[in-house]
Order: sequence, then C-alpha cells, then structure tokens
Amino acid sequence: MDAFDGSKYINEAKEKWGGTAAYVEFSEKTKGHSGERFAEMAAGLDMIMGDFALCMQKDPEPGSPEAQNLVEKLQNYITKNYYTCTDEILAGLGQMYSADERFKANIDRHAEGAAGFISAAVRIYCGR
Repeated sequence: MDAFDGSKYINEAKEKWGGTAAYVEFSEKTKGHSGERFAEMAAGLDMIMGDFALCMQKDPEPGSPEAQNLVEKLQNYITKNYYTCTDEILAGLGQMYSADERFKANIDRHAEGAAGFISAAVRIYCGR
C-alpha cells in the first residue's frame, strides 16, 4: 500500500472543518505550497507513524516515555507544518487514526496494531 494521500480528502476536510480556526490557519500556512511541499509534509508524518510502529515493537506500552515523546513530536510536527495542534485537536486525531479505516490501514501498514497503539498513546498524553 502506498503512503496516505491526503489530497484525495481535501474537500471532505474543508466540508467538516472549513469553518474552524485550525482550518483557516492551515489555509494561510500552506498557501502557495507546491505539491512537492505537501508530499514532503506527508512523508514527515509518515516517518513519525513509522517511528511509533518501531516503538510499539520494542515496548508495547503506549504510556512509555518513548511513546509519549513521539506523541509530543507528532503534535509539534502538526503545529509546525499544518495548524496549531491543541491537545483537544490531537485527541480527535488520535481517535480518527484508529476509527477511520483509511487512516487505520495507512498507519497499520507500518506494523499491525500501530494505529491502535498511537490512539492509546495520544489518549494517555492528552489525559495527563
């Protein structure tokens, strides 16, 4: 399976979140980005998902320091490249990673169960 292509879902995202401050920030922050830049951003996210899979294989505890550091890395990456990723937004993303079959399949291609592991790690991080 290829890496997740978020461009396929841009209309869906605009419909669901187009009126939010995060979406407006995303639009401003990414205005003028080339397709290549969006691909680089997606590749960076994919690398973090791969890091979670490796972490899970070493220590299957989503509350481990390494897993929690990766959640912070994910949140910072999203904030730097897309929009301010508050704990509330991050918690929603964490749920979506395992509940939306498209995201789950993409993440689980790194390792079976990675999406659930990330969701659990995010839930712990946001509940701290």
